[in-house]
Amino acid sequence: MSRFFGSKGTFLATVAALALSAGVAQAHPTVANQPWGSTPDGKPVRIVTLKNGLGTTARIITYGGIIQSVETPDREGHVQDVVLGFDNLKGYTVDSAKGGLFFGAIIGRYANRLAGGSFPVDGKIYHTDVTAPPNALHGGKKGFDKNVWTIEKTGTNDNGAYVTLKLVSPDGDQGFPGKLTTHVTYTLGTDNALSLHYVATTDAPTVLNLTNHSYWNLNGEGSGSIEPEILQINADGFTPTDATSIPTGQIAPVAGTPLDFSKPTVIGDRLRSNDQQMMYARGYDMNWVVNGPSGQAPRLAGKVYDPRSGRSMEILTNQPGLQVYTSNSLDGGYAGVFGHAYRQGDAIAFEAEHYPDSPNHPSFPTTELKPGQTFDYTTIFKFSNK
Repeated sequence: MSRFFGSKGTFLATVAALALSAGVAQAHPTVANQPWGSTPDGKPVRIVTLKNGLGTTARIITYGGIIQSVETPDREGHVQDVVLGFDNLKGYTVDSAKGGLFFGAIIGRYANRLAGGSFPVDGKIYHTDVTAPPNALHGGKKGFDKNVWTIEKTGTNDNGAYVTLKLVSPDGDQGFPGKLTTHVTYTLGTDNALSLHYVATTDAPTVLNLTNHSYWNLNGEGSGSIEPEILQINADGFTPTDATSIPTGQIAPVAGTPLDFSKPTVIGDRLRSNDQQMMYARGYDMNWVVNGPSGQAPRLAGKVYDPRSGRSMEILTNQPGLQVYTSNSLDGGYAGVFGHAYRQGDAIAFEAEHYPDSPNHPSFPTTELKPGQTFDYTTIFKFSNK
């Protein structure tokens, strides 16, 4: 044995090299896309499958730029989908037709709420449809979540597998000024992270707020409540709202409130608090002001851990805010991939974005976008099972 492998150190080094080479081969990312039905008005939809070779798979459909599923291993290596959703296009188009819970979708042009559906741009008041009376929610009656996006490119590289989707929103779309061209690149990395890189430009002054609205359950899609999951949010403040979820304009400290997740805290511990903000939202549905500068490198915004499965997910972003939503409007009216009805508290959404109603609050970070400027933000969902 010593003649073949040399010294014990050489033997161990050889074993390590073989393991490393096997790991590299195993971690080879792949991307594929195929038809996934047509919308009720006949537009073809495709589904893109990204694999990182580490057991994690993400699927994105061109309708709404929706993250249809994310499959990743638990602590025992058992792979499960951790995103709420449907196994056919009709599930999403019917949801949209009802008004929408925005399962997994890209939200635009303006994520979150605009008071009364009105907003100023360069001193002129514009209007979009009121979809959550008395306010507009998530971009009008036909937001980005209800459009079919175009696959611009797919591929693999040393970082993982990716797809870039494109949507051109014409001037006046849903009441918003300017022709807006948006690209979103989804990359499933060999670091087990799914990143969404948003880039947008306009030919006239406008306002823009983009996010993703995936519903996460790290114990598995359809497995029930996320109340046992442990959440930490890197934020010392939040934006309080009135009874219609419109910010008051203040930034209040989370300390001493049910919104204080500065230390890891079980989600269910204070979910039924009688705090006024919690009563307004019927659970958690608030914008946390993420610590650290926005618009630079993505920084840690939050982390959620499921003690049942051993899965954890970090949320990193260079957006200024993080809207955290405990799926308070899921009422059993939808059944997911495995046929389980989705109910209140069965998932948690992490919507990295600008603050709600920012155009109507000059003290908030601006959401204005002008010709020659580029909207450029990244949000990362990084998975682990350690």
